[in-house]
Amino acid sequence: MVSTSQKHSSRRGKASSVRKKVRRTTTRPRLSVFRSLNNISCQVIDDLRGHTMAAASTTEKEIKASLEGLNKTDAAAKVGALLAERAKRAGVVKVAFDRGAYKYHGRIKALADAARQAGLEF
Repeated sequence: MVSTSQKHSSRRGKASSVRKKVRRTTTRPRLSVFRSLNNISCQVIDDLRGHTMAAASTTEKEIKASLEGLNKTDAAAKVGALLAERAKRAGVVKVAFDRGAYKYHGRIKALADAARQAGLEF
């Protein structure tokens, strides 16, 4: 049987592998995604300066009210569109997508598709 600590270290290894590939191949800002059981958050990070350029989450007061009655996938899509809008306002159009250890499926895919439709390129 696999212990919890082994699962966590495996997940961290997958996430760092994805991050390493994204950082090595591009100088574009990184769109990082975090998904919990109930919420999703994402941010555009400039790794060269170590600075967050734009961020969005389902826990923000501004959008929490508009997410009432939506399922998690639709909420993730709204967050992706909001992040793209904020990133464009900050002058970012091209990003590298960092999905972490999550599969590109479900909420992660919905967020990415909404960000693409709102004008981000990756």
